[in-house]
Amino acid sequence: MDAERNKRKGPQPREGKAKQMEGLDLESVIERARGHDVEALGEIYRRYVRRVFGLCRYMLDSRERAEDATSEVFLKLQRSIKSYDGSIPFPSWLLRVAGNQCIDALRRQRRARQVIVEVEEVTTVIEAASAEPSPLGAVMGKEERAQMRDAIAGLPENYRLPLVLRYYSELSYDEIAQQLELRRNYVAALIFRAKQELRRKLAHRSK
Repeated sequence: MDAERNKRKGPQPREGKAKQMEGLDLESVIERARGHDVEALGEIYRRYVRRVFGLCRYMLDSRERAEDATSEVFLKLQRSIKSYDGSIPFPSWLLRVAGNQCIDALRRQRRARQVIVEVEEVTTVIEAASAEPSPLGAVMGKEERAQMRDAIAGLPENYRLPLVLRYYSELSYDEIAQQLELRRNYVAALIFRAKQELRRKLAHRSK
């Protein structure tokens, strides 16, 4: 009887495939996504939507705009994933795509302001936005990470945007200058000022 009942219900391929995707390595998922596999694209969404939204939220001025940009990134992924050549880690590539989407959104609303900064390594900035913490982030408490996120969100847009592109999307100064249509030297100066302002904010919070 049970066998007959199950036979009538029929197979549930989509659900089974979705569960199968969870166990696949990233390279296999990407390869299937390139072949327009819906479940593979869905698995990439499941794995990275929070990180993409986190970046968009830092770069844009409202949750609604960040949600719209995040949706656009994944809607376009079926086409854009074909350009991924494996020269950089996939998460970094995806965040660059998301960064470009945010810049386009800012330009459309004529809000693309000049940004960026020259600095030594700032692993804490990466930590503030990333869902995959660095070794430093592993020893930071939740409260410290929350303070860092708030401090970055409180930066002026012309500082915040380049800082996020540099340490979250991992763009080079040249790439940032190209994306924001700025001179490289100006990008470096903005990044330096952004870091100074971030340190000031964090020092003030710690008092």
